[in-house]
Amino acid sequence: MPSLQDLRRKIGGVKNTQKITKAMKMVAASKLRRAQERALAGRPYAERMSDIFHRVSGRVNRSIHPLFAERPVKRVEVLVITSDRGLCGSFNVNVERRAVEFLKAREAEGMDVRVSLVGRKGRDFFQRRQWTVRKEWLGVFDRLSSDHATEMAADLVQHYVSRDIDELYVFYNYFWSVMKQEVTPERLLPIEPPEEARFSGGAYLYEPAEEELLPLLLPKYLQVQLFHILLESSAAEFAARMMAMDGASRNAKELIKKLTLVYNKSRQTAITKELLDIVSGAEALK
Repeated sequence: MPSLQDLRRKIGGVKNTQKITKAMKMVAASKLRRAQERALAGRPYAERMSDIFHRVSGRVNRSIHPLFAERPVKRVEVLVITSDRGLCGSFNVNVERRAVEFLKAREAEGMDVRVSLVGRKGRDFFQRRQWTVRKEWLGVFDRLSSDHATEMAADLVQHYVSRDIDELYVFYNYFWSVMKQEVTPERLLPIEPPEEARFSGGAYLYEPAEEELLPLLLPKYLQVQLFHILLESSAAEFAARMMAMDGASRNAKELIKKLTLVYNKSRQTAITKELLDIVSGAEALK
């Protein structure tokens, strides 16, 4: 059985850890509020823009712009979005696992696969794996802005247009609520029309002509979608960290109770033993 001094030190260490986890929970909660507001505010615009462009892609000549063009898939790139810091539960593990499953499935189909990464945790994970890492974006969530999405979109569009990749997928955590964050895979490129748009009638009128307008709007569309995804991932990260730190604080509280109970029992046993020694000594003197 550990000594009373060891138990006191252990209880003190757990209490110090609990102070840290409580502070991290409060910080995550304060950051979550702003991140959640940004994510919710950006959803209607991103969803409406995605709906419009998917419907447009079913009614235009898809050879006008390469982002519409579908070609035989030989090279697939996966954009994996993780956090830069840990202590957020299974936030990173879940998205990494889903991405690995997808990569293995594409490899089994004979495709050439590679990854681009957002976040240090994803970078550290894929450095120890066999897949080629083409591009890394680190520190994005420290000061998240639309400039990050613009840079990423320009890079991805360039590699798709130059035929370095034939399909682009993204894996990230979608923010549903503080209690729920769900790993979501999406195909970003090529832009795929919905089934009802492939055969439905009607047409769009363009001013200027679609040959001039679409090359300007399509990169903007991808930029908006990426920024929306980054906002969702940021809010999901803070929610996951807040819940993880809340769980850690509660576990620390339970551990302190158990250690205190052991400490009190050990102290009581030691006091009882000392009293018995005193009584025994007194009886011996008689």
